[in-house]
Amino acid sequence: MTAEINVVPAGGNLKVKLAKAWQSVGPLVVFLTMFALVAILTPTFLGNGGVTIVASSAASVLLVALGQSLVLNIGSIDLSNASITILGAILLAMTLNSVGAIAPLFILIVVSIFGAINGLIIAFTQVPSFALTLGTFGIFQSAALVVSGATTVYVKENGDAIKALYQSGIGGIPMTFALGVIAALVAWWFLRFTRPGLAMTAIGKNESGAIFSGIKTRWLKVLAFTMSGFLSGLAGLTIIAQAGSASPMGLGSDLLLPGIAAAIVGGTSISGGVTNPLNVVFGALSVALVPIASAAVGVPSQAQSLVYGLVIIVTVALTLSRSSNSIVK
Repeated sequence: MTAEINVVPAGGNLKVKLAKAWQSVGPLVVFLTMFALVAILTPTFLGNGGVTIVASSAASVLLVALGQSLVLNIGSIDLSNASITILGAILLAMTLNSVGAIAPLFILIVVSIFGAINGLIIAFTQVPSFALTLGTFGIFQSAALVVSGATTVYVKENGDAIKALYQSGIGGIPMTFALGVIAALVAWWFLRFTRPGLAMTAIGKNESGAIFSGIKTRWLKVLAFTMSGFLSGLAGLTIIAQAGSASPMGLGSDLLLPGIAAAIVGGTSISGGVTNPLNVVFGALSVALVPIASAAVGVPSQAQSLVYGLVIIVTVALTLSRSSNSIVK
């Protein structure tokens, strides 16, 4: 009789420990480090409404990132949720002028359907999520241009209640950001304490095992993309609250990279099965600090996308768990 001894390479063990440490405290550490850096390099930051600016900027990024984290959690990706946000904001601006108070509910239903369509195609045709949502990104982006006439759509009537979300708040923190935090709390509860939420995480960890366990993986994928669409709609609402208008080229039109970066900096695994929506809050705050921190250290505003890209690459490289029998998706 022989005994089998499994030897774990020291480097691999360190990589696992690093990933776990990142998922638990990394997002908070990154945010506090960036916040301290900005406060030191820009002394007027704290006294001139800097906290309000960061929270305002983080609101839409946070909601897009939460949707992205739910999709990444099942081992997929949603490249279309940023364009759904803009299209939803434009449709909301238009319908507020015509149908009034029911417009937000109507638009949230519409954008949830957009997300569900993504999920249905991916789940039942086996089209890779990257390819499918890259295509629908273009479709929704083009739809935003057509619907708006490639111009800014202003809210002229019935927008006071939505604008109040940005104009009111606690301690300089607008309610638009508080809305994102509430969404993060609900998402955290959903993933930790409901059967569908736990099953979605199981899909990300091992989809084949989830299928053999009797989990209805296809419909849970549809649910994840539907939730991403819904959260994109909430992000569109925060854009209207802040700007009072929506445009294909205006506020929120560049949410794709920041949304992905915020989800990953927030500890969400790019390979699926690991996310904590509460940490995504700190990821979004960190991403919102990037333009300010970049300016503080002399990086031009045109290079912000480069910064986001580097953040994604470095974070994934440091935290992705690899083994001889794992598959990098």
